[in-house]
Amino acid sequence: MTRINVPPTRSNLLRLKQELEFLREGYEILDKKREVLATELVHLAHDAEVLQQQVWDLLEAAYRALEKSRLLMGQERVEWAALAVNKTVEVKIRSHGIMGVPIPVITAHGGPPDMPYSLGDTKATLDETSAKFHEVLNAVPELSESMTSVWRLARELRKTQRRVNALQYIFIPDYEETVGFIESALEEREREETFRLKRLKTNVARPTIGPPTREYAQPYRDIGAGKSPVYRDLEGGDARSVEFG
Repeated sequence: MTRINVPPTRSNLLRLKQELEFLREGYEILDKKREVLATELVHLAHDAEVLQQQVWDLLEAAYRALEKSRLLMGQERVEWAALAVNKTVEVKIRSHGIMGVPIPVITAHGGPPDMPYSLGDTKATLDETSAKFHEVLNAVPELSESMTSVWRLARELRKTQRRVNALQYIFIPDYEETVGFIESALEEREREETFRLKRLKTNVARPTIGPPTREYAQPYRDIGAGKSPVYRDLEGGDARSVEFG
């Protein structure tokens, strides 16, 4: 797992959490798509295998009949009889989707005539050969449809599997590790800030340490040489001084 190189901030944390949720949703969708593609591929692959074996059997029987015709009629007469065929099968292709994968639907129309050559110059084995290749020609469009569908589904399944593995083992773990790292860094930063504020508050509320301050009385000095200051007599109003001693 590799941590994404981003600063540990709250904005990056929120953004990464949203992207991580998006990745998880994408993983669930792709995982369901993988299951559907695998199920469809199993069914189509089985049908295509059966159909392919049938076509191989038809081809084997057709070439066996062709070889017999060559032995009885000769190579040149068989080739001249084949030149009489001037029509072939026409096909129309349309497509439908399976989980976004275009699957072809092939429809065959027409075909060569059943008896394009003269009966006087040919043998019955050539008729058998023509009928056998007729069956092959009718089965080939269906086989092409099945094989193309299997190939496209298999290719899409491989792509989906790679994406699912990338999300499951690379992107999602990297995002989870990055989110965890940012959360741890923010929690550690909050703890440091809380500790700093508590310490600052403690220092402000702590009393002053040291000896208490003392107030000393000023010494009395008799600057009047035993005479009191002049004051007024409250009764007469005259100013007089009083001597002590």
